[in-house]
Amino acid sequence: MNAASSPIIDRRTVIDWLGIVPFMIFALMFLIVPTLYLVVGAFFTPDGHLTFENIAGLFTPTILSAYWISIKVSLASSLGGALIGFFLAWAVVLGGLPSWIRSSLLTFSGVASNFAGVPLAFAFIATLGRTGLVTVFLREWFGFNLYSTGFNLLSFFGLTITYMFFQIPLMVLILTPALDGLKKEWREASEILGASTWQYWRMVALPILWPSLLGTSLLLFANAFGAIATAYALTGSSLNIVPILLYAQIRGDVLHNPNLGYALALGMIVITGLSNILYIWLRMRAERWQK
Repeated sequence: MNAASSPIIDRRTVIDWLGIVPFMIFALMFLIVPTLYLVVGAFFTPDGHLTFENIAGLFTPTILSAYWISIKVSLASSLGGALIGFFLAWAVVLGGLPSWIRSSLLTFSGVASNFAGVPLAFAFIATLGRTGLVTVFLREWFGFNLYSTGFNLLSFFGLTITYMFFQIPLMVLILTPALDGLKKEWREASEILGASTWQYWRMVALPILWPSLLGTSLLLFANAFGAIATAYALTGSSLNIVPILLYAQIRGDVLHNPNLGYALALGMIVITGLSNILYIWLRMRAERWQK
């Protein structure tokens, strides 16, 4: 019986593995091989000689400033997205709102979390630009000039707000299952023991949700740190962030040194890689509580 069933098992195993072959080929061609190419290129000159000058070039004032601005934008948008997204997810999961609001919000979040690049930049320019709909509406109907307050869409603050458009929905999508995982028995037990709502959240719910909250914030940070299309379409080269500087280096607009661009990419890989590793570790810790 075993001899007769082993060919069937082997055949099924082969079929199962064939199902992921397209994904493996896609990942190899468009993720693994390009990443290895960038990592290796960071340690070579355009002539093919081994060098560490590209890595040393990362510590020049211009590049360090670009990394710092990118980190600040990513940190601000991830914290803002995490905070607002948490309260939105809490409202639809635990706030007692009608079920159709939850389904509508999750559907919108699924679309908005992937809405980025040139369309998102155009949408914000048409809305909050100097001649945008909201800007003109506030000026014509309320006599309030938004740009007289110092606001500028093509700035650090403007880019942060734009990034939050897709950061908030992503937070909602990831945190909703974590909030669903809070068991009613925990809330009932805390009430029986005389705990208030604040004590329940401070001593029970938030410690359980903390790995999910922190991990998702790290994922949002990595998501914003690697974004280029939205930033480039919105600000052009007026805001010196790493993705735009990397694009200019590889294209040859600045110092005509693509290998320095590879080193910039290597630095981005290290930062986003650490964020994603911490996110995976924290998610694994959170899942142990939710089982």
